[in-house]
Amino acid sequence: MDHAIEASGGQCFLPCLFRSVRSVSGVVVEDLVVSYGDLRAVDHASFNAAHGEVTVILGPNGAGKTSTIEVCEGFRTATSGNVSVSGLHPLRDHAALTRKMGVMLQGGGVYPSSRVGEVVGLYVDLYDKGASADELIDRVGLGHRRSHTWKQLSGGEQQRLSLALALAAVPEVAFLDEPTAGVDVSGRQDIRRIVTDLATTGCAVVLATHELDEAERLADRIVIFHQGRVVANGTLAELRAGNDGLRFTSSPELDDTELARHLNAQVTRGPEGRFVVAADPTPSLVARLSQWLADHSLPLNDLRTSETLEAIFQRIVDSTGDGQ
Repeated sequence: MDHAIEASGGQCFLPCLFRSVRSVSGVVVEDLVVSYGDLRAVDHASFNAAHGEVTVILGPNGAGKTSTIEVCEGFRTATSGNVSVSGLHPLRDHAALTRKMGVMLQGGGVYPSSRVGEVVGLYVDLYDKGASADELIDRVGLGHRRSHTWKQLSGGEQQRLSLALALAAVPEVAFLDEPTAGVDVSGRQDIRRIVTDLATTGCAVVLATHELDEAERLADRIVIFHQGRVVANGTLAELRAGNDGLRFTSSPELDDTELARHLNAQVTRGPEGRFVVAADPTPSLVARLSQWLADHSLPLNDLRTSETLEAIFQRIVDSTGDGQ
């Protein structure tokens, strides 16, 4: 009998997958090229997404994220390269893959007059893999909307329903497209917990988003696309490596040359009153910085000892020579 994961709030909502997927790769993308005529949308992209982890795909519109994920899902043909999802070829083995894969699409793909309870029940029955329709509906926060149709739901509620349908497969691999788009603060917290719980079951979660704060909260591994290429691939710690320092926001009037002399460290000025002290962020350095700012009647805001994902993203994109 399968074990189950106890989700936040003490509710079990998906069987555990670890025993069945331990020896199988999640998603493997090798040297992928996708072209539309003369336009190369994906340019020799490679990355892996492991079971039990959340892999976040980042990049601006047109960076190649969607084309890559559509190839992984078996909805688009690659020009060249190799892709494996849960050990299967997305096109040749598509029928078998659909039994192992959960897909959450923007727009949902749900008939407008379909009712929440009916459509979730239908998906659960089609997959027949042990999920409970009632528990899924409650888990995504739609218990009070069971009898409502898709078109009666708000944008955020439609996102929740799309997530429930992806979970009905009890997926070994889940592709989630902007899962928190249009969702309120409370709903975002619920979805984050669900995504984290899903990875804990052993699922390989591939999450595409442009929301950097969501990515920073959820990602075990981050893959950054830019102009069709993978320009970074690693954990947050790996992407931050070599860029340690003390980061803070203060008045644009701050004299960074004088501060650098006081701290005996390089101080770099960024936009909107952001500064970086290129030194090991020790308690002593923080104290000296705080005192100097106080002595000069300058504010100290948003003090960080590590680079934000937004800063990482901008640094990496700028380093390609194509950043805006």
